[in-house]
Amino acid sequence: MMTGIEMVHVPYKGGAQALTGLVGGEVNMTLNGLLATLPHIKSGKIKALAIAGKTRSPALPDVPTVDEAGVPDFQSGSWQGLLATGATPKDVIAKLNTAVVQVLNSPEIKERMAAQGADVVGDTPEQFGAFIRDEKVRWAKIVKDAGIKANDVPSTRHAASSAFSSASRSK
Repeated sequence: MMTGIEMVHVPYKGGAQALTGLVGGEVNMTLNGLLATLPHIKSGKIKALAIAGKTRSPALPDVPTVDEAGVPDFQSGSWQGLLATGATPKDVIAKLNTAVVQVLNSPEIKERMAAQGADVVGDTPEQFGAFIRDEKVRWAKIVKDAGIKANDVPSTRHAASSAFSSASRSK
């Protein structure tokens, strides 16, 4: 949509299967999380073309962002977070947040996570809530602008990850 490149969507059950498809030559490219792909990039089995985040990854400092590679305003990525039910008392959430942020900010954890390609963010519950709300708005706009409908997915079993094969594949 942003580049006009024609590709065939190849649905996989998840990122691991899409990565296996890429390494095995079933597809030409995939958009996949760096934590799973970094070992294959480092081994030379696959080549990183660009980082889909706002900034370059410290784990792959020579790989440009998609924006730097010529597609402005492109950003995609995965994130994980610790969530609790709305009924969880605020003091419990505050204690959990303090403990988790302390661990995330420890030099050992920061170093280990960075080596795996992870960008660790330890913020407040309010900041994380705002991030989730912003993501929801951003992705709703992308889905609407692309005209994506729920029935566009051939099977919900295969909706977890995507890989792409170029329209004219050459070997």
